[in-house]
Amino acid sequence: MKLLQTSLHEIESAAELKKLQEENENLMVVCGRMGPMCIPVYDIQEEIQDDYQHVKFCVMSFDTPESAVIRQDPACAGFMGLPFTMYYKNGKVVHATTSIQNRQQITGILDSKFGK
Repeated sequence: MKLLQTSLHEIESAAELKKLQEENENLMVVCGRMGPMCIPVYDIQEEIQDDYQHVKFCVMSFDTPESAVIRQDPACAGFMGLPFTMYYKNGKVVHATTSIQNRQQITGILDSKFGK
């Protein structure tokens, strides 16, 4: 059941997240809600996904018990604002951000961590 109103793939379980990490060399997951800090990040993912064919873009609802795998990740220690955005390369966290990010910030991280 989709909880987030986006066109992006919505991860529903920790097991599914693990499977996506194993199947995709480059994975960006935005863990949030349908709120004012999260929606712009989802919109950017939707806008840039065609330009980053080598990256799998996904979302996950912050309020499900399954998202504890992201909420409790050491990379998110001290994070206060939503969304929590995780960047995985070969199944490992290579970067994480908290709160709203703009297109330039996101594409800068994608380019530096995953290449163009």
